[in-house]
Order: sequence, then C-alpha cells, then structure tokens
Amino acid sequence: MSPVQTPRYRKFRKYLITLFLMVTGAGILTLTSCSTPTPNRNPTGDPFPPVSGESLKGEAIELPAAVAGDPAIFMVGYVQATQFDLDRWTLGFAQAKAKIRVVEVPAVVGWFPNVFLQSTIDNGMRAGIPSEDWGSVVTLYGADAQRLQKLTGNENPRNGRILLLDDRGEIRWFWDQGYSSTRLLELLELASTLRKTTAPPTEKSTPE
Repeated sequence: MSPVQTPRYRKFRKYLITLFLMVTGAGILTLTSCSTPTPNRNPTGDPFPPVSGESLKGEAIELPAAVAGDPAIFMVGYVQATQFDLDRWTLGFAQAKAKIRVVEVPAVVGWFPNVFLQSTIDNGMRAGIPSEDWGSVVTLYGADAQRLQKLTGNENPRNGRILLLDDRGEIRWFWDQGYSSTRLLELLELASTLRKTTAPPTEKSTPE
C-alpha cells in the first residue's frame, strides 16, 4: 500500500484540511466583517430586523421568526476575535442554568457573495464548535449582516452584542461593553420576568 493510502496519512491530511479551514475562515472573517465603521447605538425598544441566515447544520433560518412566541437571547459577533467574549457569556448562561433559548449570530459583512468562501468560513466555525451546538449558530452574510450592524453599530467589534428579545421580537435589553457577571444576572432576571409574562395560563378545572 502506498503512503498516500494509509489510514495514518488520511488522518493527518484531514487534520491539515481542518486547520486550513479554521485559519482561512478566521482570516476572512476578520478582514471582511467591519470594513465600514458604524457608530454604536443602543437598540433597546426597537424591533429586531427580519434577516435570513443559515445554521451550521445547514438549515435556512429566518430571524427573529424562528424564535417567535418566546423570549430569546441573541449573541451577535462581527469579527472572529469576538468569540472570546461570547464564550464567556455562554459559560455564564450554562453556569446559571439559564432557561431561555440562546442563539449565536455571526454577521459577516464584506466584499464577497462567493458561496465557496462562505462555506470556508462556516466549515472553520464547525471545526471549533461541538456538533450538538450547530443548530444554535446562525450565520448572516451580505445585506442581512449589514442590517444587523446598522442596528447596533460595529465599533469595538471584539465585544459581542447581547440582545434580549421578547415574544414579539422587540429588543428589551442590550449590552455591548464586554462580559459582565453583574449584567448577566440583570439580563437573566429580566428574561425570567418575560418568560413568566408569556407563559400560557394554567388550566383550571371546571367545578361540577
């Protein structure tokens, strides 16, 4: 058997491909996401704009329609370096055992509509995210990503944009200054209040 056909070589080749996709995807994401500076703004009280993206599972997703009817938290990132901040929020939600849907939304603005490059970025993210979480990561490209950056601004792009939406898709809480345990508790308290107000009424038995 030639060296090219050995299982060890195939495993090494797969590793090299994965590493290439991660590095290439990260580089492209960094170069393209915030090419046009947009002043930061607090969109609390605004409706979340309708956007179309694709989850890492390959499913077409409409936001905020996909979470309509229940409160949800969106963690938005504009550059690859934002992942450090979003990971801290994710850990905080897990430690607090948050009972609310959390969606990570990478928004990639740049000079390409190229499907191959989009696939490269998505594959790079898949390589660094457990497969069971792929359905909770929805990537936006082009005009949809621009719509989101216009909503929040993209200054200090390393900081994630954390948004709490109510059951109608209105933004009820927003933070873009980096992870804070105090703000996490504030967010989850409001989220709990919203969940209680949207919970279906308890059925009462009819007296005989």
